Amino acid sequence: MATTRPATVEVETTMRFVAPDFTTINVRASMRYDQGDPYAVHVVFHPSNIDAEQVSWSFARELLATGLVEPAGIGDVRVWPWSTPRGDAIALALSSPDGNALFEISRSLVSRFLRRSYALVPKGKEPETLNVDSAVARLLAER
Repeated sequence: MATTRPATVEVETTMRFVAPDFTTINVRASMRYDQGDPYAVHVVFHPSNIDAEQVSWSFARELLATGLVEPAGIGDVRVWPWSTPRGDAIALALSSPDGNALFEISRSLVSRFLRRSYALVPKGKEPETLNVDSAVARLLAER
């Protein structure tokens, strides 16, 4: 019996890490949306040092969509509109016990990414594509 892999949307990009003095450092990253995990967006930061590990964050797709037009999030992930000399962007603030980080991402890139994700799974149709058995198996495998 053949299995079909869920469709995904993936974008490779450069985000800007915003230092406390507002200088920025380019960071390679990818954003991924997987039809098999319809509520989430996954961001992976790719280190420039070959020996360093990638850092992954997952959060609600709706949080990212709301953050395009107004501040969103109250916990470890917050997103809001952000204007820069380089053009419109969004700010992505990540907090963990290890520290905090603020990133700047192109607003147009995020908008295109979200449009492509909504083409796969329209807003409100997430429950129809969620495979509960697969989600539980993934959670148990991470233990």
